[in-house]
Amino acid sequence: MGKLDGKVAAITGAASGIGRRTAELFVAEGARVVISDVQDGPGEALAVELGEGAIYLHADVTEEADIEALVHQAVASHGGLDCLFNNAGAPGVSGPIEEISAAGFDQAMALLVRSVFLGIKHAAPVMKQQKSGSIISTASVAGLQPGYGPHPYSAAKAAVIQLTRSVAMELGEHGVRVNCICPGAIATPIFARALQLPSQLHARTVETLQGLFTEFQPIPRAGLAEDIAQAALWLAGDDSGYVTGHALVVDGGLTGGRKWSERQAQMAMLAAALGAET
Repeated sequence: MGKLDGKVAAITGAASGIGRRTAELFVAEGARVVISDVQDGPGEALAVELGEGAIYLHADVTEEADIEALVHQAVASHGGLDCLFNNAGAPGVSGPIEEISAAGFDQAMALLVRSVFLGIKHAAPVMKQQKSGSIISTASVAGLQPGYGPHPYSAAKAAVIQLTRSVAMELGEHGVRVNCICPGAIATPIFARALQLPSQLHARTVETLQGLFTEFQPIPRAGLAEDIAQAALWLAGDDSGYVTGHALVVDGGLTGGRKWSERQAQMAMLAAALGAET
């Protein structure tokens, strides 16, 4: 028996990375899933691969009509919507603050914050009528602490976290839970797209990142799409039925503070320096 048997889910940004793995896991756990993306080729191929448990719909999450259509597709095809995973995103514009254009900032906000607002807006009436549902959004550790992403990205993810908390207070009274996930250093193709690398290099980029991210956090391995998909599965299912308004950090300890080994090394250096002076 699957953890999502009988449930209907919609996932944005599902053609690759975290969204793809989450779609695979949700279907394996018994859900019927409407997957969406702007990458139609990979998205359609994934739907075929997942079989009758999934259908694909093109959706640009910066367009309200597309998000509304996604929710309507889930209801029309499966009779309801039990989980919406607002996952689509990209790093967006980066650089020193004086070099960031207003247009680039606006694009980041539209993709990373406005899309989440729109997803919640259109899922809410369906879930309120059902008196049940789980809305999940991908935030980031960059929304909790500075230094983990470009300025607009960090501001956007902080807004997602606060929007999650705010809306949870409204929808909880209707039996609808609203939470977000804050990934840490996760090896996914998003970094390859940020560097504008060709698609044939995306898989190699993920492999490289798995090695590079090993030393970033106390848990000595890179974060994987699987880690976030498992968090989304928990938030989507009944096991988290008393959890709402929560920003679930999945970062291997990245934002916990200095690694113990780094502290020990620094203390040894300090002791050596002070000993040399005496």
